[in-house]
Amino acid sequence: MSGGHERGIAMFAFYDRAVATISGRVPEGLMLLFMRIGLAGIFWRSGRTKVEDGSFFSISDTTYFLFKEEYSGVPLPSDFAAVMATVGEHVFPILLVFGLFTRLSALALLSMTMVIQLFVYPEAWWQVHMIWAAMCLALIVRGGGMFAADNLFGRKAADAG
Repeated sequence: MSGGHERGIAMFAFYDRAVATISGRVPEGLMLLFMRIGLAGIFWRSGRTKVEDGSFFSISDTTYFLFKEEYSGVPLPSDFAAVMATVGEHVFPILLVFGLFTRLSALALLSMTMVIQLFVYPEAWWQVHMIWAAMCLALIVRGGGMFAADNLFGRKAADAG
């Protein structure tokens, strides 16, 4: 009976060590980096569909048309919404990749997600938007992690203070 009890205790000890290892600063930093890049990729690719082929940032006529017709439920003037969405889908992903203003960028992308959810594709919550929202919320709560520029600048500011 005591042999089984000892094996049980050893299994829990092994589990506790494994959890401590994967809960460390480096694994968390890698997970947050992966999350930042994944979320950035989603919005960056969407932003690239809104600009003219071959240009870096010339918003296409198709984008203006889509915001006027298909995305007309967005409670903003369509031309303004087209520009803001295109700018946001380029700027915030870049900031996320570098981990610069991570929480602010994730909050902006969460806001965009909720606008899309509420006014454009309300049926897409369970398939897509909930995942985006969860990624944004994790970055808002945890920040960019140890491999983010925020962490570097935050540490320098703390060292100077």
